[in-house]
Amino acid sequence: MAFQTSPGVNISEIDLTNVVPAVATTEGAIAGVFRWGPELERILVTSEQDLVNRFGKPLSSSTTVENSAGTAETVTFDDVAVPTASGAVTDTWTLTVGSETYTTAAGDYADLSAVATAIQTKLTVDGITAFAVSLISAKIVLTWATVGNQVVGTYGIAYTGSGTGSANDASPTIVEGTARTVTTSQWSNYETFFSAANFLSYSDALYVTRVVGSAVASTGTNFSAKYKGTLGNSIQVSHCVGTSNMAPTARTDVLTIQPYKNKGSISAAAEATVTAYLSVGDRIVLSTGSELVVTNIDDATGSGPYLREITFDRLYSPADGSQYSSTFSTQWRDADLFDSAPSSASRMHVVVRDRDGVISGTAGTILETFEDINTSAGSINPDGSTNFSPDVFDNRSDWIACTVAQAGLQASLTYGQANLTSGVDSADESSIAIGSLTAGYSLYTDPADVDVSLIIQGKARGSVLANHIINNICEVRKDCVAFISPELSDTTVADMTAFANELTASTFAVVDSGYKYQYDKYSDVYRWIPLNADIAGLCARTDDVRDPWFSPAGYSRGNIKNVVKLQLNPPKAERDVLYRAKINPVITQPGQGTVLFGDKTFAPTTSAFDRINVRRLFIVLEKAIGVAAKSTLFEFNDDFTRAQFKNLVEPFLRDVQGRRGIYDFRVVCDETNNTSNVIDSNQFVGDIYIKPARSINFIQLNFVAVRSGVEFSEVVGQF
Repeated sequence: MAFQTSPGVNISEIDLTNVVPAVATTEGAIAGVFRWGPELERILVTSEQDLVNRFGKPLSSSTTVENSAGTAETVTFDDVAVPTASGAVTDTWTLTVGSETYTTAAGDYADLSAVATAIQTKLTVDGITAFAVSLISAKIVLTWATVGNQVVGTYGIAYTGSGTGSANDASPTIVEGTARTVTTSQWSNYETFFSAANFLSYSDALYVTRVVGSAVASTGTNFSAKYKGTLGNSIQVSHCVGTSNMAPTARTDVLTIQPYKNKGSISAAAEATVTAYLSVGDRIVLSTGSELVVTNIDDATGSGPYLREITFDRLYSPADGSQYSSTFSTQWRDADLFDSAPSSASRMHVVVRDRDGVISGTAGTILETFEDINTSAGSINPDGSTNFSPDVFDNRSDWIACTVAQAGLQASLTYGQANLTSGVDSADESSIAIGSLTAGYSLYTDPADVDVSLIIQGKARGSVLANHIINNICEVRKDCVAFISPELSDTTVADMTAFANELTASTFAVVDSGYKYQYDKYSDVYRWIPLNADIAGLCARTDDVRDPWFSPAGYSRGNIKNVVKLQLNPPKAERDVLYRAKINPVITQPGQGTVLFGDKTFAPTTSAFDRINVRRLFIVLEKAIGVAAKSTLFEFNDDFTRAQFKNLVEPFLRDVQGRRGIYDFRVVCDETNNTSNVIDSNQFVGDIYIKPARSINFIQLNFVAVRSGVEFSEVVGQF
């Protein structure tokens, strides 16, 4: 207290805010192939579910591509009746294409129609329209639609046989003159996805960057998928514009419904215009008041009175069992989802669906809705937020963007829907260009731009990618560690040491011993996943339960999750070889689980920095003290500032010492290192000497048998 002669109140200020701050040490980062999400952006995710929501589920699928060259195949038709109008198949026929055979039995429904000398067939197998066959003059054309993850392909078959028999019979043998080649490729990203998910099982902070290579966005009328890739091909945009378009609209066309069927037909006169107002999902209200929902509109054309067939969601059976013809009204499919129509002619409701169920797992699932958004530029809500539809989609939608000027959108739409198609994934995680991956990791080069501590390689792609992460990120930043795995094909100790020999030696890198086998709940299979994300996760978990300067290895903190088996479970002799090569073994021991059994960095020489805990200790000290030292900038280099700096640093180091991070320390900041030359150069020097704590790697236990007549003091210390 200050001296006072008479009673009074003395006021003083004590500034304790200038302290060494805590620094983040658990943030990870990964770049790789994902099915969805923005391209080349840093997105912070906090859980596996958050990862799924933002970047999609993992995928591994075969893609079959049909080309117009290859080995000839045989296609045989056996007595196929040629109907004069749509109807049931009256004879059994078989089509063999490659190794797949599709058979229909008598009575199975297929859409067949006769066009002059041609037969057109659209066959549905197991609920999926697999292909269409056309016999036109002297040629058959097979067109495969999308089945699962197959892509559309068309190829020709020369007609070499000749039909015999009655006018309604055809029994030729058709031999492919220009046959197809089937090319199968594998698209997958499960190693990348589960690397990210595995890290998030230890931590709640991971930056994810999606790289896409040559991916293409899905598009449709007036709308497109927000991001590139095939996932957008399942998106359907349902929309209603204006005040009157939610109400039923009377149609002058006549709909004829087949008795005891969920099918109807539009007359030939209306066939050309029906698609202008009718879409799958629309409601049809008959003059009787019965309400049906359109599930399919046939795109086939042919002779006869009814060119356009419509399928409904349920049967409609007139009481007398005869065909029922009626005018009808149509209504927007999603009218019931909103309390009222759009409030003006320039406003619209939008519903985004997962049409095929690829995104959500259930076909038709509503992904998001937008109510009464405005097609007029500059429109705002009462709270001041934008209500202009492109801005709404950009800022709030996870799935769609608008591809036309809003004036055009308003003019072109009443109600209807757009099915997004033609999205293409990038090359999968095994074949995407290394340059695309390095571009993703390059977003983490600048420590002033993003704070990360653990750089995860994810899928192992050899030494080129690993060295880029080490040389261009970790060695540049000096405040983070790279976690690297050998490739899955490196199955032996010799393979792994050969891989290690290709890596850049660095104290900012940690190398593990390969892959683990774990369960993929999304596909109900088991996968080989690299261990590097788990090792990074152990470091993050160690930060949470102890401190960064504790080793993440061993039975206390080194237990690895979700392991069925290891690619390599090395015995002691092989662990010795791996450790000499600076590879940290991961082992499974009966009753003790799977643990990280080493804590080496990939240091070029033997030193304190060849251990993970020491490397991470210095990262913490350097980051924290470096941030705190910024308060010294632009002050005077005098005794007061130097004392202030020491008073700043020493309590922090004593705290670290008390938490077992260092054995001892000394801070030198005085005239011995801040000489006149240093001062005249506008510099300031603080020397911080650290004796880091060392982890135990080797234990020696000596059991000494002593004769009964000997005092322990006589023998202790002799061995």
